[in-house]
Amino acid sequence: MRSNWPRSYAAVRKDEGGNDDDPADHGGRTSRGITQREYTAWLAENKRPDADVWSAPEADIESIYLNEYWIPECDTLPVGVDFQFYSMKVNAGPHRAIMILQASLGVTTDGRIGPDTRSAIAAEDHHRLIDLFYEYSVAFYQSLHQLKFLKGWINRAAADHALALLMLEGK
Repeated sequence: MRSNWPRSYAAVRKDEGGNDDDPADHGGRTSRGITQREYTAWLAENKRPDADVWSAPEADIESIYLNEYWIPECDTLPVGVDFQFYSMKVNAGPHRAIMILQASLGVTTDGRIGPDTRSAIAAEDHHRLIDLFYEYSVAFYQSLHQLKFLKGWINRAAADHALALLMLEGK
């Protein structure tokens, strides 16, 4: 739901922090969760000259998050689920987030939110879906075998789970 966008954006922006260029991170040069590759592509698509993501205006970062990560699916999801899914899209990529959502629902994990996935979302208890999404997220992070980042990822998944439940309860 779009009404949950401001709170969700604020939470993810806090998690994503500032500038980073850790050689162990496959994303490479990153600012506030947006990689240089992604920012360069976004600038080109918007017919703007290339620039360093570390100096990107906050308005650019917010526009990327809203248009590339939130709008495609999150407005159609229940409150709480929308946030948890959005956070995973940012952290692990849209395709992986969809597959985790589908695994949580017990539907075919084809990486596309189609009629079967939408029907399963409508039929599933939202509290249960948030719990399952958390469990599948943790399992995904563990499967990456990247000990340097594992504790942080699991902490993020736990914090996202807790906030998603609060959102679901209207708190």
